[in-house]
Amino acid sequence: MSERHLNADGYSYEGESPFRPRKQPPLLARTFPVSTSMPGYPKRNGRHDVIAGVTVAALAIPSAMAYAELAGLSPVAGLYALLLPAVAYAFLGSSRQVVVGPEGALSLLVAVSVAPLAAGNASTYAALAAMLGLLVGAIAVVGRVIRLGWVADYFSRSVLVGYLHGVAVVLVCGQLGKLFGVPIAAEDPLPQLKEFFSELDQIHGLTVLVGALSIGVLLLLKWRMPKIPAALLVVAAGIAASAAFDLTDHGVATVGHIPAGLPSFRWPNVGVGKTLDLVPAAAGVFAVGFADAILTARSFAGRNGQHVDANQELLAFGTANVAAGLTQGFPIGASGSRTAVNEQVGGRTQVVGLVAAAVAALVLLFLTQPVSVLPKACLGAVIIVAAIGLIEPDAWRSLAQAGRSQVVIAAVTTAGVVLFGVLEALIIAVLLSIVDVVMRSSKPHDAVLGYVPRLDRWADVSLHPSARVSPGVVVYRFDDRLLFANVRYVKGRIREAVAGAPTTTHFVVFDAEGFAGMDASGIEALFQMIDALTKDEIALVVARLKSHQMERFDTTGLATRIGRQRFFPTVAAAVEWCVEEQPAPEGGTA
Repeated sequence: MSERHLNADGYSYEGESPFRPRKQPPLLARTFPVSTSMPGYPKRNGRHDVIAGVTVAALAIPSAMAYAELAGLSPVAGLYALLLPAVAYAFLGSSRQVVVGPEGALSLLVAVSVAPLAAGNASTYAALAAMLGLLVGAIAVVGRVIRLGWVADYFSRSVLVGYLHGVAVVLVCGQLGKLFGVPIAAEDPLPQLKEFFSELDQIHGLTVLVGALSIGVLLLLKWRMPKIPAALLVVAAGIAASAAFDLTDHGVATVGHIPAGLPSFRWPNVGVGKTLDLVPAAAGVFAVGFADAILTARSFAGRNGQHVDANQELLAFGTANVAAGLTQGFPIGASGSRTAVNEQVGGRTQVVGLVAAAVAALVLLFLTQPVSVLPKACLGAVIIVAAIGLIEPDAWRSLAQAGRSQVVIAAVTTAGVVLFGVLEALIIAVLLSIVDVVMRSSKPHDAVLGYVPRLDRWADVSLHPSARVSPGVVVYRFDDRLLFANVRYVKGRIREAVAGAPTTTHFVVFDAEGFAGMDASGIEALFQMIDALTKDEIALVVARLKSHQMERFDTTGLATRIGRQRFFPTVAAAVEWCVEEQPAPEGGTA
């Protein structure tokens, strides 16, 4: 605070706002957050970022190929999606830890969205997936232009928990064919299970052995040595075993030919009609991807004392998806597992993404031939173990502590993902969340207060049975906004408080300390309440009303209707006035 605000009594604001907005960083830092890490970079962070980048790439490469297959694409599309999108996010992302690339939930959405439009044509399918990436990126960039980042503050935790667990079930069901060597044509979880159990006689023993060994090694390494890139080791072992024992000749399905070299820039060859058909799906993919990305970014930023700008994340997320669409990839998102590995091994800046992209480029240039003999069962195992990692019993316990409705919303979301699909389930879950908010607003917290000498304050009589209640006075506390959704409830509660008072009520003291405002319905309800109380010869008195709310009472005429002499700074003062003003009992004096 400046020196001119200091006087004999201390400091004063002298009309200035007591809230000072956070100082905006320079334009270069806002546009390219990675630039803030560059001063003195190699000496401070270079070695850590290189190690983290190589480790992240080791985990990302097999996962990306597996998720490309899950999306219905060639594994090489997953590798393409690790290149330019990672570079774009490294330059534009505000999170220093987040790693982007193909993700299970988004890959599943790609398959659901593209398959009906592709009509079985592989080249059309790849072009539609790339166009979907472009559309998702365009929606995100438009969101940045109109500063839509505030929406991230309203993503429900219960919806996300239910969604992730539903996706885990869907992922496991979708890999049964690869893991057991059974041809499954169905695309939805329940039909996949039905088809799988009807074709148990076609299970391929050697494929099952490869898949079981892969899952066993992945789980063992994840449990005993979590910092080791288990997925890379399993993929390398799968390639070595396939080459040594000619697994392809023994009926084990493998990845097959992967074109060597880096992707070229190419606009997807998709007509206007099919592009428009993809727009609703792109909106859904954007909603899911951005929700996951911002929650991942903020959770890791909070653990590392960093700040994530939601609007900047929109730009980074959008640009990364545009890059994926232009380089024959498909929609990408933030990877929670790879981000966690990045943090664990010491990654400190966005340069980790650049290193990981460079490693993926080397694989595409020099190692595509070995990758072609990788058993698909190994990729299926990688996805299944990743799906198991999505299951968090603690998350359900946390929701249960927040309220039964939160568990119900999460459970409905999980069931919806499995039974109806991801987009439909999210729509249902968001609607349920809105209903839950409305229901909570319709029955806000309130209480009848009494004076507790031991605490020297007014407190809820239901929690403090010894609280003293002044004869003829009901003190009612209401902690919320008075809205159209709760006016009937509040009016009914005041009537019930008057009816439940131990003596005849002459005054209702409204403790307004927790009163957060009112809409038009709330204003009308207060006038009706005053009239109803007056009819019963009860006066309304207000205590602890905040100054900005007092202005609303003035402008609406409520202050005049109540009477300005009936507003008090404390509950004690209001009750004392009510006791003095009470009519004298029959046969005595007040």
